[in-house]
Amino acid sequence: MLTSYLKLLRIPHWIKNFFVFVPIIFSKHLFQTEYFISVLTAFFTFSFASSMIYVFNDLLDIEYDKKHPIKKERPLPSGKISKAAAVSVIIILALITLILSINLNRNFCYILLGYIVLNVFYSIKLKDIVIVDIFSISAGFMLRVLAGAFVINIVVSSWLILTTLFISLFLSVMKRKSELMAYSAENNTRNVLKEYSHNFIDQISAVTAGGVIISYALYSVSDRTAKLFNSEYIVFTAIFVVFGIFRYMFLVYRKSRGENPTEIMLTDFPMVLNMLLYIFVLILIIYLK
Repeated sequence: MLTSYLKLLRIPHWIKNFFVFVPIIFSKHLFQTEYFISVLTAFFTFSFASSMIYVFNDLLDIEYDKKHPIKKERPLPSGKISKAAAVSVIIILALITLILSINLNRNFCYILLGYIVLNVFYSIKLKDIVIVDIFSISAGFMLRVLAGAFVINIVVSSWLILTTLFISLFLSVMKRKSELMAYSAENNTRNVLKEYSHNFIDQISAVTAGGVIISYALYSVSDRTAKLFNSEYIVFTAIFVVFGIFRYMFLVYRKSRGENPTEIMLTDFPMVLNMLLYIFVLILIIYLK
């Protein structure tokens, strides 16, 4: 039973909330205890809030998930957890989120509230509107980055915001591509798939992938970045970004993966190694020079 509740919370998906650490890393405050504790609290606050949204979404999608070859095994559509129990979980998660957010500043709370409202509307309607659906998912990642900045009162580079925008759009588009490759739109596992085509998705994926690479490259070579880190070597971290984008596209197009971005981030060895090397080199350049 405990395993079912852990699956209901989608704890592996908490990896998405690591986006709140982006501002503290690039602002050179990562190893300052007060800043780190604030961002860590923000991470767990977003994590419990996101789990609350997942449970809410699963409640709404029970009938659709029962028709899905994989999602039908989730705790709610499989009947392992009742609807009443799921509602109780939502209430508990809401209370935990509220308690954690009390000690964080007002601007962070506004962002968190915006994130919750956005995802409630996404679960109810926005996920069925073509293009709006992928922008809604992208907005969730953007709000995570802004929350990470607001919680420690710093300003995020415009190039980093653009990079976050494009990488979140890229992940959203790749998710739709995987769904389109695996299932026909007629099986009603996701209504919005009827509005997409392979050719359209391919064009958007190329644009978003290019947007990620260009935005990050321009950030890494900008004068402001060089002055901030007192180093011009940040440009070499772009290698890991390009590899990550190409590897992800390979997994989607050639291996039919991508419907679950979290699974790729945690299980694909080249992707995991690339991310670890990126973080190591980035910290080495920013903090140790």
